[in-house]
Amino acid sequence: MKEAILEKLKVLAESAKYDVSCASSGTVRRNVPGGLGNTVGGMGICHSFTEDGRCVSLLKIMLTNYCIYDCAYCINRRSNDIQRATFTVSELVELTIEFYRRNYIEGLFLSSGVVRNPDYTMERMVRVVKDLRTMHRFNGYIHLKSIPGCSRELVTEGGLYADRMSVNLEIPSEQNLTLLAPEKNFQNVFTPMRYIQQGMLQSLEDRRKFRHAPRFVPAGQSTQMIVGATPENDRDILRVSSALYRRPSMKRVYYSGYIPVNAYDKRLPALPQAPLVRENRLYQADWLMRFYGFDAEEIANDLHPDLDLDIDPKLSWALRHPEFFPIDVNTADYQLLLRVPGIGVKSAKLIVASRRFGHFTSAQLKKIGVVMKKAQYFITCRELPVHTIHETTPEYVRMALTEPKKRKMLYDRQQLTLLFAD
Repeated sequence: MKEAILEKLKVLAESAKYDVSCASSGTVRRNVPGGLGNTVGGMGICHSFTEDGRCVSLLKIMLTNYCIYDCAYCINRRSNDIQRATFTVSELVELTIEFYRRNYIEGLFLSSGVVRNPDYTMERMVRVVKDLRTMHRFNGYIHLKSIPGCSRELVTEGGLYADRMSVNLEIPSEQNLTLLAPEKNFQNVFTPMRYIQQGMLQSLEDRRKFRHAPRFVPAGQSTQMIVGATPENDRDILRVSSALYRRPSMKRVYYSGYIPVNAYDKRLPALPQAPLVRENRLYQADWLMRFYGFDAEEIANDLHPDLDLDIDPKLSWALRHPEFFPIDVNTADYQLLLRVPGIGVKSAKLIVASRRFGHFTSAQLKKIGVVMKKAQYFITCRELPVHTIHETTPEYVRMALTEPKKRKMLYDRQQLTLLFAD
């Protein structure tokens, strides 16, 4: 591989690492005779997971890190003095194919800074994915970032070749987006989102009538919000996510803990490190909305606008609502079982499917994956002692579940201090 291309790869892979919205899921594109790659097979390479848990490797790269915008939170902003590089369409296509042939990757995640104007940039990105599909018959997974403000025609063409497309929302409120990124607005973000949604719905309708009609973004679309760069609380963020999930095409909302890459900009908070615990709690809350039937208002509301950083959101909800518990695992319906801390989707389905053959005991619940350390305070069954949230208190349950963890963290910190002191 040419030295110039490798040098560009180092620069552009580094510039792309802050975009977290790159999960490969929701689509199956099989290999064909004479073709390259598939979406379900095994410096710029990121690991993502399919819906069934398989890990895939993606080449995560930018077409260019030149940008006409001066967004306060972005490392590639126009005013930053960083090393810049740009791939030609043919170079990026060649790089993807060569990486695949060497078994480094199974797909491509392509984003870009904005050069000249959104249409100019998007047109070159579309040419990359089109050449991969049509000239090289590449059937691996492709995630294509749509440039805010680009034309409908380019979004439509890109959607015919990509498995997933995404448009980053970045900041949860338009007021703060305007403050940190004056050249951007919500209209330019939501318009291509709407184009993707309309293309997907039209594709589904066409495929009902014509079996071999082309598929449009079969894995749906995603977006990303930066957490901690602006003063929005978790309630505000989850409300935006909930509204986005009501769109039939939206599959994932990603949360990226703010990293102070431009500490000199006074519009940004001076954080010592990224708020990773908060980011993790938001992902857990997001999971509750997508798979457990929780509403955003149940997880974070006016009384509790921010998620508890010490415990997960489902446990926090259960401690605030002891009136729902304890429940009898041998009679409770599926939706109520999902509300129990320590019982996941898989465990709840197993309980409902298996209890017709007999009553569950605590040992059997543990065998099917129920986390009894948590669940014991919120459920009853024939063998469980009377030691539920009502016989104790929500405060005691919280302490019982968090104190051992805090003691372990304190012990680990002390051991590290002694180690470095030696």
